[in-house]
Amino acid sequence: MIEFENHIRLDDIRRIAIGKRLKIPLFSSYVSAGFPNSSEHYITKVCDLNDLCIANEDATYFVRVRGDSMSGDRIDDGDFLIVDSSQEPSEDKIVVVILNGEHAVKRIHYVGEMVVLESSNPKYLPIYIHPGDDFRVFGVVTRILVKPV
Repeated sequence: MIEFENHIRLDDIRRIAIGKRLKIPLFSSYVSAGFPNSSEHYITKVCDLNDLCIANEDATYFVRVRGDSMSGDRIDDGDFLIVDSSQEPSEDKIVVVILNGEHAVKRIHYVGEMVVLESSNPKYLPIYIHPGDDFRVFGVVTRILVKPV
């Protein structure tokens, strides 16, 4: 049995439940990362974070990350992922997988019939999935919500 260097516990996976819309003002101009500019008079509409972050409500989950295996992708311990289980995984996508009953977040690669799961932290080795292994992709990571500093 392969053991993940850090796994996601089942109680760290929550289905998205949209009950209330959260309307946030949207500026029509970009905010400067150089010299400051005044943008307070450029609010043109409001956005709902659900519309920005969720494509398929019934197939979307919040997943809390444990461990540092994806730190190279700026996914750190305590961060939340928005995961869409209706999306098909494709080459080089970040996915949540289930291998031998354990959930984990990895980057997926395909080599012929074999699947390779890679961490973005170089201290962890790739995991090779062969036909017949107890493996499935739970969903594709669509957003990363960084924990507050």
